[in-house]
Amino acid sequence: MNHFQRRNGELCAEEISLERLARAYGTPLYVYSSATLRRHWKVLDRSLTGLRHLVCYAAKANANLAVLDLLARLGAGFDIVSGGELYRVLQAGGAPRKVVYSGVGKTDEEIAFALSQGVKCLNVESGPELGRISVVARRLGVRAPISLRVNPDVDPRTHPYIATGLKTSKFGVSVEDARRLYTVAAGDPAIDVRGVACHIGSQITTVVPFLDAIARVRALVRDLGRSGVRLRHIDIGGGLGIQYSDENPPHPDEYGAAVKRAMKGWSGEVILEPGRVLVGNAGVLLTRVLFLKRSGRKRFAVVDAGMNDLVRPSLYDAHHDIELVGGEARPEGTIDVVGPVCESSDFLARGRRMAVPEAGDLLCVRSAGAYGFSMSSSYNARPRAAEVLVDGDVARLVRKRETWPDLVRGERARPAGRRFPAPRRIG
Repeated sequence: MNHFQRRNGELCAEEISLERLARAYGTPLYVYSSATLRRHWKVLDRSLTGLRHLVCYAAKANANLAVLDLLARLGAGFDIVSGGELYRVLQAGGAPRKVVYSGVGKTDEEIAFALSQGVKCLNVESGPELGRISVVARRLGVRAPISLRVNPDVDPRTHPYIATGLKTSKFGVSVEDARRLYTVAAGDPAIDVRGVACHIGSQITTVVPFLDAIARVRALVRDLGRSGVRLRHIDIGGGLGIQYSDENPPHPDEYGAAVKRAMKGWSGEVILEPGRVLVGNAGVLLTRVLFLKRSGRKRFAVVDAGMNDLVRPSLYDAHHDIELVGGEARPEGTIDVVGPVCESSDFLARGRRMAVPEAGDLLCVRSAGAYGFSMSSSYNARPRAAEVLVDGDVARLVRKRETWPDLVRGERARPAGRRFPAPRRIG
């Protein structure tokens, strides 16, 4: 369920016409629905009633300050993967005590920042990282709260680029290594062992992989308890998928019920890290058709949004529904929707059967709230899009459109140089 529906034939964001938003703020334009965000949060949180839990929104999916602020006010914690994401969460009013810090490559500076702010937990993904956290914690004179991210070697049955729980993944440590590292961590006075974490991937459309992973992690927790290492929370990660086209992911109520069955008998806290399921269908990308083009038998709709604005189709061959915003009747046909970026991979849809637009028509690219703007860039020196958050009949510009001067901010054509003497030869 989302709040991008038609009113009198015209597609709207809640109570506002998308055409009016495009004319007011220009295109390409990301538009988010507050009502959809609230609804998705409440449905997921309600599904876990009876289970002591903390929902930590995966900020990487969409880190706009207004989105983070809305979720923080609903009671969300946050899953972060960089010091920059922690800074964003804090700027949006998020509570550091409800932040879990994941990621395989935390720098000493990022570790120190997280510890100084009092985050709930750092999810450790290797033995060397555990050692670095210990060193930084000693330097700061604090105890570092940690969980080990365990790789349960479960196939999430998703795109290989977003599968993170297999034995071949760069993420986490094996169950065997985890047993050894927990013993090391428990004996380190600079480390406060809090829990265990796992995350097997993204856009998962069945509960089976989640249940397999939870079962393996709970078996590890029982073994650790027998050896004297008692954990206070289990972080089961995120990854619940959404419907982009013909997928049939479980409803959050089904997912929540399955999680509660799998966690039966666990008296500690359960942490979840949802991202896409909260924001994916709460956002759309608006783009204007520049002109139609033919090349042999191919027809192209050339639009003003490109792979720099939404890279998922190019990167993952991902499907996003695309439709005309207006209610005009258009004949159907097969067409490629392509952007202005100088790459053959610059497309939003290929071979798509849809109402064939005309020059000037406004198109809505659905399900763009997750990994849309957050993965965008200024490739080809294209300023990044604006972002708007709608709440009923009120629209707020929550990120200004970048300008050409923004593209060169921080650069200098002929800066003053700094001389570095050549190293002395030894021997």
